[in-house]
Amino acid sequence: MIVSSLQPSRLLPNPRNSRCSAASAPSVPSTAASTIADEKKYILQTYGRPDVVFTKGQGALMWDTDGNQFLDFSSGIAVNALGHSDPRWLATLTEQAHKLAHTSNLYHTEPQVHLAKRLVDATPWADRIFYANTGTEANEACIKFARKAAKIAAGVDPYDPVSAAGAASEIVSFTGSFHGRTMGALALTYKDQYKTPFLPLMPGTVMLPYKNMEAATNAIKKGKTAAVFVEPVQGEGGIHPAGSEFLQALRTLCDEAGAALIFDEVQCGLGRTGKLWGHQNYGVSPDMMSLAKPLAGGLPIGAVLMTQKIADAMKPGDHGSTFAGNPLVCAAACTVFDIVSDPAFLDAVEKKGEMLREGLSAALAGNVHVKEVRGSGLICGIQLDQPAGAIVEKARGKGLLIITAGAGDVVRLVPPLIVTEAQIQHGVKVLSEIINEEV
Repeated sequence: MIVSSLQPSRLLPNPRNSRCSAASAPSVPSTAASTIADEKKYILQTYGRPDVVFTKGQGALMWDTDGNQFLDFSSGIAVNALGHSDPRWLATLTEQAHKLAHTSNLYHTEPQVHLAKRLVDATPWADRIFYANTGTEANEACIKFARKAAKIAAGVDPYDPVSAAGAASEIVSFTGSFHGRTMGALALTYKDQYKTPFLPLMPGTVMLPYKNMEAATNAIKKGKTAAVFVEPVQGEGGIHPAGSEFLQALRTLCDEAGAALIFDEVQCGLGRTGKLWGHQNYGVSPDMMSLAKPLAGGLPIGAVLMTQKIADAMKPGDHGSTFAGNPLVCAAACTVFDIVSDPAFLDAVEKKGEMLREGLSAALAGNVHVKEVRGSGLICGIQLDQPAGAIVEKARGKGLLIITAGAGDVVRLVPPLIVTEAQIQHGVKVLSEIINEEV
């Protein structure tokens, strides 16, 4: 049995007394074994899931079917910025669900306009927004927007198949990148294991070594390059901050080439680094930015923020989505944004991130197999000289949920942004003990 040393009485009221318990309780009793068996029978097996079934969560804690408690340092892969069952988010969601959930984009709705105003007004370089449903969809939109804008900039008719084909169209990305799993975004993603079974992918892409300015200078050229994709902090690639020098060099190269600089902030955006946007740590602004994971607090949403120059290239019918920007999701996202964008909240994230990295660095200082503890805000990576899978399993057995990154040799920590200092201290204690014992 998995038993956590965290006591509900210390960090959270007993789940049997919480409002989320009754609401999430199944009407028919179900054991973990039967649920897992049915999952394997009915669901396409594209994930390797551990044998645990979660039934409820609150704050940074989760509980399984046996009532075991876990400290969540994965946040649904950096999605649950406010943790689980945040009462403010729940109140907004309930209120909006009673009013209007979906209309399609054939009609105006208030929540999508309210969210758009918040996001654009908070982002000095941005003028417009496009809504999608996922980070992958947001990046697919960026590809289309950039290529059409490049054609217009070249003075060709984007709707003429002959002249349009000759305009700049190449999309640049970097090693270690992850931009999604659909065919366009996948072509920009680094790992061959994600791509090879589905070849051929979208043509017209080039992948360069991350942070290699010489390679970037040689590849990004006027009349050839339409856009450059980069994550200000690589997430799945291993928690690698890009740094000011590299991002500024890309900004200069894109300006010279007339190419769009696109920041993928699906994982590192919206408060994760202690700034509203990850690129604010480096003082460099893009032409487009993709958002998704934390924006609606666990509901599916994606978005692209862009300059007016990019927006001017697009016309009605050029792109669309049935579900994107629906009032239910946008209302929830407004609440998430209002909470996370508060300067005091962001300051707390930055301080807790420093506490997490400093605690881990001190606790792991004598371990020769720990090469580095790095990150920004509450996105943290522990670089090992060996695979980290066993550490993830051992941590789960001790009630701590973590994930891997990089080549499977990085422990990735992305706790909810509302995680407490006591929970950070506990997580550091459990994780450092495991690493020092296992490696």
